Amino acid sequence: MMHSPDSDKDFPWWLVIVAALGLFAFWQVLADEQYRQVLTTLKRGVWITLFVTLVSYGLAAATGLGLALAALSRSRVLRQAARVYVEIIRGIPILVLLLYVAFVLAPALVAAYNWVAESIGAGTIRTRDFSLLWRAILALSIGYSAFLAEVFRAGLQSIDKGQIEAAEALGLNRRQRFRLIVFPQAIRVILPPLGNDFVAMVKDSSLVSVVGVLDITQLGKVTAAGNFRYFETYNVVALIYLTMTITLSLGLRRLEKSLRRGHERT
Repeated sequence: MMHSPDSDKDFPWWLVIVAALGLFAFWQVLADEQYRQVLTTLKRGVWITLFVTLVSYGLAAATGLGLALAALSRSRVLRQAARVYVEIIRGIPILVLLLYVAFVLAPALVAAYNWVAESIGAGTIRTRDFSLLWRAILALSIGYSAFLAEVFRAGLQSIDKGQIEAAEALGLNRRQRFRLIVFPQAIRVILPPLGNDFVAMVKDSSLVSVVGVLDITQLGKVTAAGNFRYFETYNVVALIYLTMTITLSLGLRRLEKSLRRGHERT
């Protein structure tokens, strides 16, 4: 991501405009009875959206880091396996992946579990016991792990090899070199794209509504179908998502600046 020094000196007029429009929009919502009813209904979906996003992103980040380490491994098998996974998953749209995981992979996993359980005399489960919420989380985790793997890989490769060789000369093993030398420096490089992907996942989490998860979007669809006030309902849906994404973007930008200043001092 390109960074212009002059951009830090600009007064954030865009933020003033967005904040003014946001406050006006919320005032309109709170002042109107219909809007208030819609907002009260949609508030339940905010927690589902946040839960899906946080859990999915955490799993995707952990998997992506593992894939990046495999892609940089000395083992040809691990490198090729990681590449196959990344290329296949990145080539499938998130919506298609969500439907595939929910209605193909999840039943297959349940069938595999039951086969193992029966062979050892344990209890079996039904496909419907695998909740749609966790199917959606699994799909988002799989989808984003492939993209995050490339982010981690690029960040890890950006570290100067001389530092790694110096750490090796000091007697640090591979795990110590990664934990003490490589990763602390790489995180400053990969934080902006990681933040962008996190904000993107907040928006893409709305796709879980297609499998019936009661997030903001699904509750909005159900509410609009019941009150026939599509204009008011989807205005509130859009306002909630905008509030979440802009707030996250500002927080991540502040964190990025803080890390950059700390690096410049050292």
